[in-house]
Amino acid sequence: MYDRIKQSFDQQGIMKTIGAQLAEVEKGKVKITCEFSEKLTQHNGFFHAGVLTTIVDSACGYAALTTMPENANVLTVEFKVNFMKPAKTDQLVAIGKVLQAGRTLTICEGYVYNRNEEKLIAKMTATMIALV
Repeated sequence: MYDRIKQSFDQQGIMKTIGAQLAEVEKGKVKITCEFSEKLTQHNGFFHAGVLTTIVDSACGYAALTTMPENANVLTVEFKVNFMKPAKTDQLVAIGKVLQAGRTLTICEGYVYNRNEEKLIAKMTATMIALV
């Protein structure tokens, strides 16, 4: 399972561009990290909301993929993100978790924390579709 997710993750140009790393993979749960860089900030010097959204969307998508057959692929159908605090941290930790896996649609929740996973920065609810 890890190899399948890692191979796909390594093909994503956006993950390379922002320096994101695949940290953990288990059935129904994926963790992605991203180290701080001034290149990833908004006007106040915090991580840009687009960076948070990008890594938590991918974490949710890969969490969904861990529940799908080997020949399946996944795409995001929709998501909603709530930003709870400014992303002022030296590392983002995005965790995607499957809430309900179906044949076609999978519902996930995603969370973005600081490095120690003590401060919740953002929360996502996402729907993923299986492509077979």
